[in-house]
Amino acid sequence: MLGALGSLHYFWHLLTRLGEAQILLPAALLTTLGLLRQADARALAIWWIASLAAAILVTAASKVAFIGWGIGWPELNFTGISGHAMLAAAVYPLLLGTLAPSASRAGRPLAVAAGFGLALLIGVSRVVVGAHSVSEVLGGLMVGGIASAMALNWENLPSTGPVSPLVPAVVALWLMLMPVHAPVSRTHAMVTKFSLLLSGHSLPYTRSGMLRDLRRRQAAPCRTPACMPPIAMQGEA
Repeated sequence: MLGALGSLHYFWHLLTRLGEAQILLPAALLTTLGLLRQADARALAIWWIASLAAAILVTAASKVAFIGWGIGWPELNFTGISGHAMLAAAVYPLLLGTLAPSASRAGRPLAVAAGFGLALLIGVSRVVVGAHSVSEVLGGLMVGGIASAMALNWENLPSTGPVSPLVPAVVALWLMLMPVHAPVSRTHAMVTKFSLLLSGHSLPYTRSGMLRDLRRRQAAPCRTPACMPPIAMQGEA
């Protein structure tokens, strides 16, 4: 029993690493460089890069807003868009769809769907490992999914497979090895440092602090007409 639980714990922690920027961005960069060498895939590559950059900017802005200024949504336990979920949804559908062999062109929509499925699993893993709330994961999947949809909407997948068979081989090897061997990601520490630099605050806002303030407000006695029940307000009048 304990062995099975340990294996499941390891699975979720290994899976969640597949959404790290240090792992996904190099894979996406290598793939887009290959697409840029194909005449019928250049527009797709450009739109993918542009939509991915926009998704990263939106996600980073949500994190900076909370860490630096405490702008969140306490009732939904929301402190910023999940970067792992966003990147997974923005990268894997196009990654799998564009790297599918040319002989399986009819199966490329299935490859794209598999990419979205993997992104969903990575999103679930963020909740399971306690890194994000459900609202933050849903926000990440939505932003990343929009980025993928924008790229796929503007250009169809290339009529041929990858320009070189080495590209999918290298990407596959990278995705297999990095979750196990890559160093611990420092993305959150970098975002926190940047947020404090922008806000001028010495300490970051935290989830625990936000939820503590929410509980304090909910427990506080009603003192204003706006929060009093209608009958009480009529009695006051």
